[in-house]
Amino acid sequence: MNEFDFVKSSYSNTGGECVEVARNIPPSIAVRDSKSPDGPILRLSPTALVEFTAMLG
Repeated sequence: MNEFDFVKSSYSNTGGECVEVARNIPPSIAVRDSKSPDGPILRLSPTALVEFTAMLG
C-alpha cells in the first residue's frame, strides 16, 4: 500500500481546525483531519478539491 505524505493545508487556521493534504499519489489528492491522523482519509480529484474549497468561501 502506498503511503501518503501529508502536509498542513494553507486552508488550516491557528484555532485548531487543521486539514492536511497529500499530493504524492496521483491522480488523487488525499485529505484528512490533522487531529485524527488514524481517522478517515478522503481521496479527491484535483477538480473536486477546487470545487470543495470554493464552497468554503
